[in-house]
Amino acid sequence: MIERYTRPRMGRLWSEEARFRYMLKVELYALKALNQRGIVPDGIVEEVEQKATINVARVAEIEATTRHDVIAFVTSVTENLSEGVRQWMHWGLTSSDVLDTALGMQMRDAADLLLADLDGLLDVIRHRARETRDMPCVGRSHGIHGEPISFGLKFASWYAELDRGRRRLAAVRDRVAVGAVSGAMGNFAHLGPDVEADICKMAGLQAEPVSTQVVPRDRHAEFVQTIALIGAALERISVEIRHLQRTEVLEAEEGFVAGQKGSSAMPHKRNPVGSENISGLARLLRGHAVAALENVALWHERDISHSSVERVILPDSCILLDYMLARMAHILGNLGLFPEQMQRNLNLTGGLVYSQRVLLALAEAGAPRDEAYRWVQRNAMEAWQERGSFQQRLKRDPDVCRWLPEAAVDKCFEAAYYLRHVDEIYRRVFGRL
Repeated sequence: MIERYTRPRMGRLWSEEARFRYMLKVELYALKALNQRGIVPDGIVEEVEQKATINVARVAEIEATTRHDVIAFVTSVTENLSEGVRQWMHWGLTSSDVLDTALGMQMRDAADLLLADLDGLLDVIRHRARETRDMPCVGRSHGIHGEPISFGLKFASWYAELDRGRRRLAAVRDRVAVGAVSGAMGNFAHLGPDVEADICKMAGLQAEPVSTQVVPRDRHAEFVQTIALIGAALERISVEIRHLQRTEVLEAEEGFVAGQKGSSAMPHKRNPVGSENISGLARLLRGHAVAALENVALWHERDISHSSVERVILPDSCILLDYMLARMAHILGNLGLFPEQMQRNLNLTGGLVYSQRVLLALAEAGAPRDEAYRWVQRNAMEAWQERGSFQQRLKRDPDVCRWLPEAAVDKCFEAAYYLRHVDEIYRRVFGRL
């Protein structure tokens, strides 16, 4: 049973203090690279490592005057340093060198947290799939009863989709783990590509092959779109749970703990509020994906129209998905299932869900397919209107009886027939459970 779905780590990763710490790392890596080339004197790196401090309030105070966040940051972190050290900080760098390289590290580390969340959710789904593999229920298309399926196939389908999402996230994680230290217009006027390569190696990043003054924003857009796709997969699960928890259906129900209340007015209510929350948050993620696409086209070598947007959508998207993944693991881990109600719903139409098998049995016995379709549909419509037994009607129909004896009709109404390939589907999805 999963009880907790809060993840403070992701929030801390996107805090202002964390952002400045990533930026300070870039500044330190630059100093180290320049020291290795004999440009920055010995002792500079050591003093920065020992005495440079992050003070979020002080950065904000300075920025109120400078109206420039990186200048405020550099000014703040160097206040405790000697004059001889301060002159080397930010040497040859432009703001975007620091900001985009730091952001590459942030997105990479955020992706790692999300991948761990996905692994946890996939474990929960795999367990529930194993538990429900042989649990028959009715399948629905257009919301209408179709044919019997295994309830476990719902879990298997969710697993396969989220596994695709995980692979997408792992791939885009590498594509956003890039840095750029190419200078004001991206042509390495003051620091060469070799310096950039060393800084990116220390940061655990790849160097952007060709940057302008910024890393191209298609990378960031793909990252946010991948998050939105995973959110859409979670919404598909949440919508299914919401339908299955409807009073008229009630095949599944979110966990309801002691002391919980579903309504301020109606004491009997037990609502799928967690799934509804996830459906709502998925809409936010899709909106952020649109905003990320709008960020791709910038003026010439750089403008900052993307910056204000990213300060909202990148932390929000990562924090929201982190929460959604953990909460969905909680919901599915504690999801109540009602096999008896599944069986009642399977029988609700008096056997109409077996109509295709009857049709195929008639055709296999030699009956003309078009005529067989009319016979089966006629009996199905009459059984539906009168709420009678479809199976018994077929046994009394002279057209059907000419081709199928009663035993053959009865054989068409076995739910197990529809579940006979479930194990093979499971092998496709899970390999070995």
